[in-house]
Amino acid sequence: MTDLLVVTDLDGSLLDHYTYSYKAAEPMLERLRVMGVPVVLCSSKTRAEMQVLRKRLKLDSSYIVENGAAVYLPKSACTEAPPKALDAGEDWCRAFGERRDHWQELLCALPDELRAAYRKFSNMSVGQIADLTGLPYDDAKRASLREFGEPLQWRGSDDLREQLIETLETKGAKVLAGGRFLHVGGDWDKGSALDWVADHSAAISGVRPITIALGDSQNDVAMLEAADYAIVIRSPVHQPPKLLRNDGVIVTENTGPLGWSEGLTQILDTLNS
Repeated sequence: MTDLLVVTDLDGSLLDHYTYSYKAAEPMLERLRVMGVPVVLCSSKTRAEMQVLRKRLKLDSSYIVENGAAVYLPKSACTEAPPKALDAGEDWCRAFGERRDHWQELLCALPDELRAAYRKFSNMSVGQIADLTGLPYDDAKRASLREFGEPLQWRGSDDLREQLIETLETKGAKVLAGGRFLHVGGDWDKGSALDWVADHSAAISGVRPITIALGDSQNDVAMLEAADYAIVIRSPVHQPPKLLRNDGVIVTENTGPLGWSEGLTQILDTLNS
């Protein structure tokens, strides 16, 4: 089989929306491991969260944090720094935009009406983050350690939200709607990060892998559009995101890790036939 690269969202995709369990995906993860197919986690989650999840999932490939803000590449698999990548301890970090404090300053300068309609992640205690997300306390603490973007809990009207987005965009920000939060950051996205990982793989091996992306939310659209195959996973809380493309797209019947395995089974069986 041609080289493959799986790039996947986490919450609502590989992880169940309510329980964060990945148990239903374990047989498929093992199948990919035996095949030697890298599974790249690509999420709004932080580096601290990803490091723990990668160990739980027994993954050693690169990973994409905070909706595409940066790619981390383990030095164990990549001994030399890729172009424009910085030393980040056990990993190389290829960042694609400004750090978190830049966006916090921008949010603080907004009109009072807009600032009253949301609550910033940085203004929440770890306990409040745990209550909002359903995460255990230690996981919520890791979620608070953001390096690039700033998530917002939206409390206002839809009209006011559109006003917020338009205002932020005029100031150079990009706003993405995730499963639970609005994410404010720079001109990065999961699709550009996926392309960078695939290009880096091609630079090392000489062959660009076939890319398979999996996601369930609006902030996954760029990744789903960029991949060779897109698996749109149904959500228990919102409609599937709409794509511009039609070819190479699967919309699952099941949600969460069951849908994740369902979509990959279809594609792998097709490529094997």
